[in-house]
Amino acid sequence: MPVVISMLRGVNVGGHNMIKIDALRALYESLKLRHPQTYLQSGNVVFQTEAPDLSKLAKKIEDAIERQFAFRPSVILRTASELRDVIARNPFEKRPGIDPARLLVAFLAADPTPDAHDKLRAIECEPDELRFSGRELYIYFPNGMGRPKLKWPHVDKALQIPYTGRNWNSVTNLLEMAESLR
Repeated sequence: MPVVISMLRGVNVGGHNMIKIDALRALYESLKLRHPQTYLQSGNVVFQTEAPDLSKLAKKIEDAIERQFAFRPSVILRTASELRDVIARNPFEKRPGIDPARLLVAFLAADPTPDAHDKLRAIECEPDELRFSGRELYIYFPNGMGRPKLKWPHVDKALQIPYTGRNWNSVTNLLEMAESLR
C-alpha cells in the first residue's frame, strides 16, 4: 500500500491555526488513512492509503480540517517515492560548504507556471539562493533562516499557488518515517 507524506501549511505557527498532534492523527484515522504518524507540531503526517487521486485526497483532508478546527490550511501531499526523488534532486547536494541546516524545500501544490519561474528568478535576495526542480523550490540561506533577505510575500506573489516549506532535516526525517511504513 502506498505511503504518503502530508504537509499542512501554517499550522501551529505563532499561536495560530492550532491543532494538537493527537487530534490531527485522529482526524486522519477518521478519514480511513492507515497508520498515521505525526512528525513535529507543524502539521506533518505520514500514512498509508489506497486513494488513487492525491489531489482529491488533499481536498478531502482540507475539508475535514476545516469542519473540525474551523480553519483551512493548504495540504500538500507527496508519495514516499516522490519525496525520495526530492532528496535526490537537491541542487545544492554536490556544492562544497553547504550547511543542510540552512536549506529549506518549499513543496508546491502544483507545477509553477513559466511566468512564476521568471518572477522568482527576478527576486533580489542575495546571498539567499532559489532553485526550482519540478514542484519544489529549494532555498539556501547561507546566513541562516532567522533573518533572510528573501521576502516571503514576494514568493507568494510570484507563485500564486499554495506551498509549504520544510527544512532539510524535516524532509529527510519524513522520508525515514515513510520508509519505515513500507
